[in-house]
Amino acid sequence: MKLTNYLVFSFMVITTLSCKQEISKTSGNPIFEGWYADPEVVVIDNTYWIFPTYSARFEKQVFLDAFSSKDLISWQKHKRIIDTAAITWANRAMWAPCVVKKEQKYYLFFGANDLQTPESKWYKEEEHKGMVGGIGIGIADSPAGPYKDYLGKPLIGEVQNGAQPIDQFVFKDVDGQYYIIYGGWGHCNLAKLNDDFTHLIPFEDSEIYKEITPSGYVEGPVMFIRDGWYYLMWSEGNWTDGSYKVAYGRSKQLTGPFDKIGVVLESNPEIATGAGHHSVLNIPDTEDWYMVYHRRPIPNEDRDHRVTCIDKMQFDENGFILPVKMTFEGVAERRLH
Repeated sequence: MKLTNYLVFSFMVITTLSCKQEISKTSGNPIFEGWYADPEVVVIDNTYWIFPTYSARFEKQVFLDAFSSKDLISWQKHKRIIDTAAITWANRAMWAPCVVKKEQKYYLFFGANDLQTPESKWYKEEEHKGMVGGIGIGIADSPAGPYKDYLGKPLIGEVQNGAQPIDQFVFKDVDGQYYIIYGGWGHCNLAKLNDDFTHLIPFEDSEIYKEITPSGYVEGPVMFIRDGWYYLMWSEGNWTDGSYKVAYGRSKQLTGPFDKIGVVLESNPEIATGAGHHSVLNIPDTEDWYMVYHRRPIPNEDRDHRVTCIDKMQFDENGFILPVKMTFEGVAERRLH
Protein backbone atom coordinates (compact mmCIF):
# COMPACT_ATOMS: atom_id res chain seq x y z
CA MET A 1 0.00 0.00 0.00
CA LYS A 2 1.35 3.40 -0.95
CA LEU A 3 2.11 5.80 1.90
CA THR A 4 -0.54 8.24 0.69
CA ASN A 5 -3.23 5.57 0.57
CA TYR A 6 -2.13 4.25 3.97
CA LEU A 7 -2.44 7.71 5.51
CA VAL A 8 -5.89 8.19 3.97
CA PHE A 9 -6.99 4.75 5.22
CA SER A 10 -5.62 5.48 8.72
CA PHE A 11 -7.43 8.80 8.81
CA MET A 12 -10.70 7.13 7.80
CA VAL A 13 -10.33 4.48 10.52
CA ILE A 14 -9.53 7.04 13.20
CA THR A 15 -12.41 9.25 12.08
CA THR A 16 -14.84 6.32 12.07
CA LEU A 17 -13.81 5.22 15.56
CA SER A 18 -14.05 8.78 16.80
CA CYS A 19 -17.54 9.14 15.34
CA LYS A 20 -18.64 5.85 16.88
CA GLN A 21 -17.31 6.92 20.29
CA GLU A 22 -19.14 10.22 19.96
CA ILE A 23 -22.36 8.49 18.92
CA SER A 24 -22.14 5.94 21.71
CA LYS A 25 -21.17 8.44 24.39
CA THR A 26 -23.44 8.03 27.41
CA SER A 27 -23.69 9.32 30.93
CA GLY A 28 -22.93 6.00 32.58
CA ASN A 29 -24.56 5.05 35.88
CA PRO A 30 -23.93 6.39 38.44
CA ILE A 31 -23.70 9.75 36.70
CA PHE A 32 -21.28 11.28 39.21
CA GLU A 33 -19.06 10.00 42.00
CA GLY A 34 -19.99 9.87 45.64
CA TRP A 35 -22.75 8.58 47.88
CA TYR A 36 -25.84 10.61 47.02
CA ALA A 37 -29.57 9.89 47.23
CA ASP A 38 -33.01 11.51 46.76
CA PRO A 39 -31.97 13.44 43.61
CA GLU A 40 -34.07 16.36 42.40
CA VAL A 41 -33.47 17.18 38.70
CA VAL A 42 -34.50 20.51 37.20
CA VAL A 43 -33.67 22.66 34.19
CA ILE A 44 -32.49 26.14 35.17
CA ASP A 45 -31.28 28.72 32.64
CA ASN A 46 -30.59 26.15 29.91
CA THR A 47 -28.62 23.93 32.29
CA TYR A 48 -29.46 20.63 33.98
CA TRP A 49 -29.17 20.69 37.75
CA ILE A 50 -29.35 17.85 40.24
CA PHE A 51 -29.79 18.52 43.94
CA PRO A 52 -29.32 15.31 46.00
CA THR A 53 -29.11 14.30 49.62
CA TYR A 54 -25.61 13.54 50.86
CA SER A 55 -25.99 9.86 51.76
CA ALA A 56 -24.44 9.27 55.17
CA ARG A 57 -25.42 8.80 58.81
CA PHE A 58 -27.87 11.47 59.92
CA GLU A 59 -25.27 13.24 62.09
CA LYS A 60 -23.06 13.75 59.03
CA GLN A 61 -25.84 15.12 56.84
CA VAL A 62 -25.09 18.75 57.68
CA PHE A 63 -24.72 20.11 54.12
CA LEU A 64 -25.97 19.74 50.58
CA ASP A 65 -23.99 19.63 47.33
CA ALA A 66 -25.31 20.24 43.81
CA PHE A 67 -24.32 19.14 40.30
CA SER A 68 -24.80 20.89 36.95
CA SER A 69 -24.44 19.78 33.35
CA LYS A 70 -24.95 21.09 29.83
CA ASP A 71 -25.32 17.67 28.23
CA LEU A 72 -26.31 15.03 30.85
CA ILE A 73 -22.82 13.54 30.43
CA SER A 74 -20.32 15.79 32.21
CA TRP A 75 -21.31 17.03 35.65
CA GLN A 76 -19.76 19.85 37.66
CA LYS A 77 -19.89 19.57 41.44
CA HIS A 78 -20.90 22.60 43.52
CA LYS A 79 -19.85 21.96 47.11
CA ARG A 80 -21.83 22.89 50.21
CA ILE A 81 -24.43 25.11 48.58
CA ILE A 82 -26.10 25.19 52.01
CA ASP A 83 -25.22 23.83 55.43
CA THR A 84 -26.36 23.87 59.03
CA ALA A 85 -24.15 26.89 59.76
CA ALA A 86 -26.54 28.91 57.58
CA ILE A 87 -29.69 27.34 59.04
CA THR A 88 -29.59 28.03 62.74
CA TRP A 89 -32.45 25.66 63.65
CA ALA A 90 -31.02 22.70 61.67
CA ASN A 91 -28.30 20.44 63.05
CA ARG A 92 -28.60 17.09 61.21
CA ALA A 93 -30.45 15.05 58.59
CA MET A 94 -30.62 17.60 55.77
CA TRP A 95 -32.68 15.75 53.17
CA ALA A 96 -34.23 15.78 49.70
CA PRO A 97 -33.54 19.31 48.38
CA CYS A 98 -35.89 20.89 45.87
CA VAL A 99 -35.01 24.15 44.07
CA VAL A 100 -37.39 26.63 42.46
CA LYS A 101 -36.44 29.74 40.50
CA LYS A 102 -38.88 32.62 41.03
CA GLU A 103 -38.34 36.27 40.11
CA GLN A 104 -34.55 35.91 39.80
CA LYS A 105 -34.25 34.28 43.19
CA TYR A 106 -33.60 30.61 43.95
CA TYR A 107 -35.49 28.90 46.74
CA LEU A 108 -34.15 25.63 48.15
CA PHE A 109 -36.68 23.59 50.09
CA PHE A 110 -35.22 20.88 52.34
CA GLY A 111 -36.03 18.69 55.30
CA ALA A 112 -33.90 18.79 58.45
CA ASN A 113 -33.50 17.18 61.87
CA ASP A 114 -35.72 14.11 61.20
CA LEU A 115 -38.56 15.50 63.32
CA GLN A 116 -40.02 12.92 65.72
CA THR A 117 -43.30 13.25 67.61
CA PRO A 118 -45.13 10.92 70.05
CA GLU A 119 -47.06 9.23 67.20
CA SER A 120 -43.76 7.95 65.76
CA LYS A 121 -42.43 4.53 66.72
CA TRP A 122 -38.95 6.10 66.89
CA TYR A 123 -39.98 8.79 69.40
CA LYS A 124 -37.95 9.02 72.62
CA GLU A 125 -39.25 11.65 75.02
CA GLU A 126 -35.86 12.43 76.57
CA GLU A 127 -34.38 12.98 73.11
CA HIS A 128 -37.22 14.36 71.01
CA LYS A 129 -39.53 16.30 73.31
CA GLY A 130 -39.69 19.92 72.14
CA MET A 131 -37.40 19.31 69.16
CA VAL A 132 -37.53 21.65 66.16
CA GLY A 133 -37.45 20.23 62.66
CA GLY A 134 -39.33 19.89 59.42
CA ILE A 135 -39.27 21.57 56.02
CA GLY A 136 -37.24 24.75 55.67
CA ILE A 137 -36.26 27.10 52.84
CA GLY A 138 -32.95 28.61 51.78
CA ILE A 139 -32.67 31.56 49.38
CA ALA A 140 -29.85 32.54 47.02
CA ASP A 141 -29.02 34.58 43.92
CA SER A 142 -27.64 31.52 42.12
CA PRO A 143 -28.72 27.87 41.95
CA ALA A 144 -25.22 27.03 43.25
CA GLY A 145 -25.81 29.15 46.34
CA PRO A 146 -24.66 29.98 48.86
CA TYR A 147 -28.15 29.75 50.35
CA LYS A 148 -29.10 31.57 53.52
CA ASP A 149 -32.03 30.89 55.81
CA TYR A 150 -35.17 32.40 54.30
CA LEU A 151 -37.61 32.09 57.20
CA GLY A 152 -35.45 31.50 60.29
CA LYS A 153 -37.71 28.55 61.14
CA PRO A 154 -39.34 25.62 59.36
CA LEU A 155 -42.09 26.40 56.88
CA ILE A 156 -43.78 23.19 58.03
CA GLY A 157 -42.62 22.16 61.48
CA GLU A 158 -45.29 19.81 62.75
CA VAL A 159 -46.98 16.57 61.79
CA GLN A 160 -50.26 17.01 59.92
CA ASN A 161 -52.52 14.11 58.87
CA GLY A 162 -49.85 11.73 60.14
CA ALA A 163 -47.27 12.94 57.60
CA GLN A 164 -43.76 13.58 58.85
CA PRO A 165 -42.65 16.91 57.27
CA ILE A 166 -39.95 15.58 54.90
CA ASP A 167 -39.47 14.78 51.20
CA GLN A 168 -41.04 17.96 49.87
CA PHE A 169 -41.74 18.50 46.17
CA VAL A 170 -42.75 21.96 44.92
CA PHE A 171 -45.17 21.84 42.00
CA LYS A 172 -46.26 24.71 39.73
CA ASP A 173 -49.73 24.22 38.28
CA VAL A 174 -50.85 25.43 34.85
CA ASP A 175 -52.35 28.58 36.39
CA GLY A 176 -49.01 29.55 37.98
CA GLN A 177 -50.00 28.57 41.53
CA TYR A 178 -47.28 26.79 43.53
CA TYR A 179 -48.05 23.83 45.77
CA ILE A 180 -45.94 21.76 48.14
CA ILE A 181 -46.42 17.99 48.21
CA TYR A 182 -44.65 16.16 50.99
CA GLY A 183 -44.71 13.49 53.65
CA GLY A 184 -43.11 10.50 55.29
CA TRP A 185 -44.51 7.82 57.63
CA GLY A 186 -46.87 6.60 54.91
CA HIS A 187 -48.86 9.83 54.52
CA CYS A 188 -48.79 12.43 51.73
CA ASN A 189 -50.07 16.00 52.05
CA LEU A 190 -50.78 18.71 49.50
CA ALA A 191 -50.62 22.37 50.58
CA LYS A 192 -50.82 25.72 48.83
CA LEU A 193 -47.91 28.19 48.94
CA ASN A 194 -48.38 31.94 49.04
CA ASP A 195 -46.68 34.14 46.42
CA ASP A 196 -43.41 34.70 48.29
CA PHE A 197 -43.18 31.24 49.88
CA THR A 198 -43.36 32.62 53.41
CA HIS A 199 -46.38 30.60 54.52
CA LEU A 200 -49.19 28.28 53.43
CA ILE A 201 -52.62 29.53 52.41
CA PRO A 202 -55.97 27.73 52.68
CA PHE A 203 -57.84 26.02 49.88
CA GLU A 204 -61.34 27.19 49.00
CA ASP A 205 -62.79 24.81 51.59
CA SER A 206 -60.53 26.42 54.25
CA GLU A 207 -58.30 23.34 54.59
CA ILE A 208 -54.56 24.02 54.83
CA TYR A 209 -53.36 20.43 54.44
CA LYS A 210 -55.13 18.02 52.10
CA GLU A 211 -54.15 14.39 52.46
CA ILE A 212 -53.78 12.73 49.05
CA THR A 213 -52.11 9.47 50.17
CA PRO A 214 -52.42 6.67 47.59
CA SER A 215 -52.32 2.97 48.42
CA GLY A 216 -48.78 1.76 49.12
CA TYR A 217 -47.32 5.24 49.60
CA VAL A 218 -44.33 5.55 51.93
CA GLU A 219 -42.46 8.76 50.98
CA GLY A 220 -40.78 10.73 48.16
CA PRO A 221 -43.69 12.26 46.18
CA VAL A 222 -43.19 13.70 42.68
CA MET A 223 -45.85 15.33 40.50
CA PHE A 224 -46.00 16.37 36.85
CA ILE A 225 -48.62 17.05 34.15
CA ARG A 226 -48.83 15.26 30.81
CA ASP A 227 -51.71 15.40 28.31
CA GLY A 228 -54.11 16.82 30.86
CA TRP A 229 -53.31 14.20 33.52
CA TYR A 230 -51.75 14.88 36.92
CA TYR A 231 -49.26 12.10 37.63
CA LEU A 232 -48.29 11.44 41.24
CA MET A 233 -45.28 9.20 41.80
CA TRP A 234 -43.91 7.98 45.12
CA SER A 235 -41.57 5.50 46.81
CA GLU A 236 -42.64 2.33 48.59
CA GLY A 237 -40.85 -0.22 50.74
CA ASN A 238 -37.95 0.34 53.10
CA TRP A 239 -35.27 2.86 52.07
CA THR A 240 -32.58 0.80 53.79
CA ASP A 241 -32.99 -2.36 51.70
CA GLY A 242 -33.93 -3.89 48.36
CA SER A 243 -37.69 -3.51 48.88
CA TYR A 244 -37.50 0.18 47.91
CA LYS A 245 -39.29 0.97 44.64
CA VAL A 246 -41.29 3.59 42.72
CA ALA A 247 -45.03 3.46 41.98
CA TYR A 248 -47.50 5.91 40.48
CA GLY A 249 -51.09 6.92 39.92
CA ARG A 250 -52.79 9.68 37.96
CA SER A 251 -55.87 11.87 38.12
CA LYS A 252 -57.59 14.60 36.16
CA GLN A 253 -57.52 16.71 39.32
CA LEU A 254 -54.62 18.10 41.32
CA THR A 255 -56.17 16.81 44.53
CA GLY A 256 -56.69 13.28 43.20
CA PRO A 257 -57.73 10.64 44.02
CA PHE A 258 -54.51 9.00 42.85
CA ASP A 259 -55.33 5.33 42.70
CA LYS A 260 -52.22 3.22 42.35
CA ILE A 261 -51.65 2.02 38.79
CA GLY A 262 -48.44 0.10 39.26
CA VAL A 263 -44.73 -0.12 40.10
CA VAL A 264 -42.37 1.32 37.47
CA LEU A 265 -38.93 1.04 39.09
CA GLU A 266 -37.63 -1.68 41.40
CA SER A 267 -34.56 -3.72 42.29
CA ASN A 268 -32.79 -5.76 39.63
CA PRO A 269 -30.37 -8.33 41.12
CA GLU A 270 -28.20 -8.07 38.00
CA ILE A 271 -27.74 -4.30 38.29
CA ALA A 272 -28.69 -2.72 41.62
CA THR A 273 -31.12 -2.85 44.53
CA GLY A 274 -33.09 -0.30 46.52
CA ALA A 275 -34.03 1.86 43.53
CA GLY A 276 -36.24 4.77 44.48
CA HIS A 277 -36.78 8.34 45.69
CA HIS A 278 -36.60 9.79 42.20
CA SER A 279 -37.45 12.88 40.20
CA VAL A 280 -38.59 13.34 36.61
CA LEU A 281 -37.03 15.29 33.76
CA ASN A 282 -38.96 16.29 30.64
CA ILE A 283 -36.77 17.94 28.01
CA PRO A 284 -38.59 21.25 27.30
CA ASP A 285 -40.84 21.22 24.22
CA THR A 286 -40.28 17.49 23.61
CA GLU A 287 -41.77 14.14 24.57
CA ASP A 288 -38.44 12.92 25.92
CA TRP A 289 -38.65 11.92 29.57
CA TYR A 290 -36.05 10.68 32.04
CA MET A 291 -36.06 9.37 35.58
CA VAL A 292 -33.26 10.43 37.95
CA TYR A 293 -33.13 8.19 41.01
CA HIS A 294 -30.85 6.56 43.54
CA ARG A 295 -29.96 2.90 43.86
CA ARG A 296 -27.59 0.59 45.76
CA PRO A 297 -24.67 -0.95 43.85
CA ILE A 298 -24.12 -4.70 44.06
CA PRO A 299 -22.46 -5.81 46.26
CA ASN A 300 -23.55 -3.24 48.80
CA GLU A 301 -21.66 -2.81 52.05
CA ASP A 302 -23.60 -0.10 53.86
CA ARG A 303 -27.15 1.21 54.08
CA ASP A 304 -25.97 4.69 53.01
CA HIS A 305 -24.08 3.50 49.94
CA ARG A 306 -26.50 4.98 47.45
CA VAL A 307 -25.66 6.50 44.08
CA THR A 308 -27.46 8.79 41.65
CA CYS A 309 -28.47 7.39 38.26
CA ILE A 310 -30.50 8.35 35.19
CA ASP A 311 -32.51 6.24 32.73
CA LYS A 312 -35.23 6.82 30.16
CA MET A 313 -38.88 6.96 31.18
CA GLN A 314 -41.48 6.12 28.53
CA PHE A 315 -45.26 6.00 28.16
CA ASP A 316 -47.57 3.72 26.20
CA GLU A 317 -50.26 4.92 23.78
CA ASN A 318 -52.70 5.39 26.68
CA GLY A 319 -50.32 7.49 28.73
CA PHE A 320 -49.40 4.80 31.25
CA ILE A 321 -45.78 4.76 32.40
CA LEU A 322 -43.83 1.76 31.18
CA PRO A 323 -41.43 -0.03 33.57
CA VAL A 324 -38.13 1.86 33.72
CA LYS A 325 -35.17 -0.28 32.75
CA MET A 326 -32.13 0.27 34.98
CA THR A 327 -28.86 0.35 33.04
CA PHE A 328 -25.15 0.77 33.57
CA GLU A 329 -24.97 2.88 30.38
CA GLY A 330 -27.32 5.65 31.45
CA VAL A 331 -28.50 7.98 28.69
CA ALA A 332 -27.06 9.60 25.60
CA GLU A 333 -25.75 13.15 25.42
CA ARG A 334 -28.58 15.68 25.27
CA ARG A 335 -27.99 19.41 25.04
CA LEU A 336 -30.66 22.00 25.65
CA HIS A 337 -31.53 24.52 22.95
